[in-house]
Amino acid sequence: MNTTKKLLGARIRELRKSRNLSQEQLADLIGVEPRHVSRLEVGSSYPTIDRLEKIAAVLNVPLKDFFDFMHLTSPDVRAKNIKEMVKGMKEEHQRIIYKIVQAFQDY
Repeated sequence: MNTTKKLLGARIRELRKSRNLSQEQLADLIGVEPRHVSRLEVGSSYPTIDRLEKIAAVLNVPLKDFFDFMHLTSPDVRAKNIKEMVKGMKEEHQRIIYKIVQAFQDY
């Protein structure tokens, strides 16, 4: 089971890589040692809110984006959340979602 610390770290890594930055580059831009960025990304340490704000500024993302990590959870948790989301949708939207999922299964 992934902890919030590990999910947050994975999300920081995902956002950093999407900006084509190395751990060393990010560390330099936020004023820490590269090993500190590594510890954040593997979930062995939490960033302070000040550090998280610096990372957000460097990566040009709002703070809330660091906590958008449902896609990084286990398949069972993701499936349960998808089921709950779809259950609350209008029937016509459920049909569209069904067609999308079916298209991915056929792919």
